[in-house]
Amino acid sequence: MKTSILKRWLVVALSAIATLGTGAAHSQELPAEVRLAWAGAPRVWVLARADKSFDKAFGVPVRWVQFASGADVISLFAANAIDIARFGSSPAVAGITQRLPIEVIGIPEVIATSERLTVRQNIASLKDIEGKTIAYPPNSTAQYALEAAIKVYKLDRSKIKLVPLSPNEIVAAWKRGDIDGAYAWDPASQQLTANGGHEIFFTKDLQKDGYLIYNNFVVRKAFAEKYPQIVTAFLKTYQQKVDEYQKDPEAAAQIISKNIEQPIESVRRTLAGLTYPSVKEQVSAAYLGNGASTRG
Repeated sequence: MKTSILKRWLVVALSAIATLGTGAAHSQELPAEVRLAWAGAPRVWVLARADKSFDKAFGVPVRWVQFASGADVISLFAANAIDIARFGSSPAVAGITQRLPIEVIGIPEVIATSERLTVRQNIASLKDIEGKTIAYPPNSTAQYALEAAIKVYKLDRSKIKLVPLSPNEIVAAWKRGDIDGAYAWDPASQQLTANGGHEIFFTKDLQKDGYLIYNNFVVRKAFAEKYPQIVTAFLKTYQQKVDEYQKDPEAAAQIISKNIEQPIESVRRTLAGLTYPSVKEQVSAAYLGNGASTRG
């Protein structure tokens, strides 16, 4: 990741947050709409979808483009079908290495318990998934965490049948009895638990081994160059919604549950299963390194 680019956007957003006023982004030129890619999952930025804060901040309508996994986001960026997306770190890195013209502009969420391995009752530990069939959404942070867990805990990968499936396909495969477990997120994970599964491993369990797995905000480079004021307004508005959530998590969860029509308990749990570094924290050495001792 080019940290200089990320830091540039965050510093600009930090300056904007420090200023008064919440009016629309000023520009001599505006796009007809701003296309935001989302997975339809419970996330803090849904608060801005519910009250149209992004639309107001940009001064133009927002069109929400739904995707199923990080691989879809890469395809949408390649097709010039979206402007800004929130998705996982591993597919974002894959897109950058494929030389897609995209930039990381923020790290809104560090994944803790919102993504996890849910298995059948006859599986008691991570070691027990050897000899079993485990599904995951391909090119996602869940796949990255699953692969990391297999490596860190020295499991025999050749004994695990790994099956790439979309979240909806995971639920259907679980109900048919085709899989023994899945590393995924809600609402898919919640549906596995509701149908007899139990959770044995969380992404946060990898942090002690040096794995920090997170979600990015990524922008199409040409869009950012043409409309930098919208990128700044986006980051500023998002931070306002994080502040709103942290001030009253229950009220925020109720709004998000209603907007995306998902059970309130699942929404509460997903939101609590993430940590939200502020823009100020993201420009610190803890996240961007100090140029000398940061590990790759």
